[in-house]
Amino acid sequence: MGGAASIAYSNYNHNTQLFQKSLERLSSGLRINSAADDPSGLAIADKLRTQASSINQSIQNANSAIGLTQIADKAMAEQSNIIDIIKSKLIQARTATTSDEGREAIRKDIVKYLEQLDNIAEQTNYNGRTLLQKDRGDNTSSDSLQFQVGESSSDTIDMNGVQSNTTGLNLNALKTLGVGGLTANVAATNMSVVDDALSQLNTFRSEFGSTQNQLESSIRYMVTMETNLKASESAIRDVDYAKETMELNRLKIIMQAGMYAIAQANKMQEQMIKYLYG
Repeated sequence: MGGAASIAYSNYNHNTQLFQKSLERLSSGLRINSAADDPSGLAIADKLRTQASSINQSIQNANSAIGLTQIADKAMAEQSNIIDIIKSKLIQARTATTSDEGREAIRKDIVKYLEQLDNIAEQTNYNGRTLLQKDRGDNTSSDSLQFQVGESSSDTIDMNGVQSNTTGLNLNALKTLGVGGLTANVAATNMSVVDDALSQLNTFRSEFGSTQNQLESSIRYMVTMETNLKASESAIRDVDYAKETMELNRLKIIMQAGMYAIAQANKMQEQMIKYLYG
């Protein structure tokens, strides 16, 4: 009888451990609370979680990059307005009804507008990075940019540098016209120069625009990927509440039955002792 009681105690202790594990899963919401619960499942779930975290950071990177491209595009949109105004003023200076004094006033306006165009190129930046030229003191082409938009070092989107100032747009000669330098013939010559500048500016804008489209497409893809990765991790790591609740109730019934079996085994053992030594 002592053996039967020992077996009953052993089974009861085993079921108690299972009951505690089931209770832990329900309270934490996780099927895997330690490596011992499912070593291979834990390794897979951790890898999926790391992958999802990397994708999430890449989405943030892409959103920041979109902000950068939008700042540059809005700045160049204003530069485009400036060039439109300059073209109109050159047309006005070209006509015979405009006096020499009027052309001089137009020249001053054009110089001021081109100075503002350079100011925009010099001041436009994102987080301190100048976007339309090298930097504030260097009007050469801006640095090419590379945006990390994936979990691998090769998952990048590249963008070429631009030079959206009077030098890059070939407007220096117009900007440096001296007093009396704007004649009808000079105005006629520079009209085509301004047209070319506008075409070049649109090329620069398209560089930022196409990059923004590429970033937005990457974000849509990565959002879907992150959602699927988190769902896959959850399927491995998280507990199935309905299934685990049923298991908990089953173990509870088995434990109650075990307690009854222990009680009966102890009672029979006591009766046997009384019979032998009574």
